[in-house]
Amino acid sequence: MTRKQRRGTLIAVIVGSLSVAMLLVLFALRSGVDYFYMPSRVAAHEVGPGVSFRLGGLVAAGSVKRGQGTTVSFVVTDSAASVAVIYDGILPELFREGQGIIAVGMLQSDGRFRASSVLAKHDENYMPPEVAKALKEQGVWQGTAKSDPVVSNKKPPPN
Repeated sequence: MTRKQRRGTLIAVIVGSLSVAMLLVLFALRSGVDYFYMPSRVAAHEVGPGVSFRLGGLVAAGSVKRGQGTTVSFVVTDSAASVAVIYDGILPELFREGQGIIAVGMLQSDGRFRASSVLAKHDENYMPPEVAKALKEQGVWQGTAKSDPVVSNKKPPPN
């Protein structure tokens, strides 16, 4: 082999290796990404059963029903549409009706959302950024709550 042929072979091997590595990374990331949907997009069938995604909105008033053990069912709404949610686990302490939440899980074939985790707000002034943006776009939420966590510059008290 001449120098030119060795250089061409080396470049081809490097490009091929990088391509395979990039495909593996993209394939790994694809399975770890959960997209965010509001109830109106779920009702419009933008996501099908068995696909993992994040569902965000407000917990509908009067919708929280406690079942056997730690099973809880409730409805998430964006005032344009609603999605029934089933969650088996301990809810965050600040979870309540009218609260902005994000639930991670999958849509079942019967149209109910099976949540594997539920995230609630941090304090009375917090709304998850994705939920706040989507509700503002629909004209539903005009609160004064901040969409970023509250940061305090106060020093902790001495022990």
